[in-house]
Amino acid sequence: MADLAGDSIHSKYDYVEGCKPMDHDNLAEMYLNNTWRANLSIVGASGLPDCSVAGNVVRASTSVKLSLRLPPSAKPQETEAKLIEILSKDIPHNAKVTVEGGHSGQGWCMQDMPEWLANVTKKAGSDFFEGRDTASYGMGGSIPFLAELGKMYPDTFIMALGLIGPKANAHAPNECINLTYAKKLTKALSHLIAEVGSKE
Repeated sequence: MADLAGDSIHSKYDYVEGCKPMDHDNLAEMYLNNTWRANLSIVGASGLPDCSVAGNVVRASTSVKLSLRLPPSAKPQETEAKLIEILSKDIPHNAKVTVEGGHSGQGWCMQDMPEWLANVTKKAGSDFFEGRDTASYGMGGSIPFLAELGKMYPDTFIMALGLIGPKANAHAPNECINLTYAKKLTKALSHLIAEVGSKE
């Protein structure tokens, strides 16, 4: 997948001049980091005063909100319990730490496609995306709803399609939909639905 995507794995994002992403010189490692490895991020903080009013004072408390992205096959409840355990022991200077959780969701990984569906998907990709070869691409993070659907319908093949076109800036403040790619995806999806319907 790293060879297929090439530098577009990271070049599609805007960076501050001179900034480089982790493992920018090893695309295979970058791909694995983004799909099958855990990633802990601080997504929010409170208790820190604004720079305009900050001074040399002791804060009563500081809170941070953490987001732990897991590989799709990891068990979120077990991982959450382990993270809480780690954050709650060996605390420096016996400070008081309170950890709250309960917002975990199960990841999802698509099954291997049946051969006939793989062929139909490849044809749709080639027909509507300038003859390019079609391939699946793992992406870190998940939509727990897909895992729930998988539990409800274990004998049903589930495929997730998403729209990330040039300059889409997914999950950024200026996120947008690339209309050219939206049209292509809609055509490809219509083709897939028609072909799947003909198999029933």
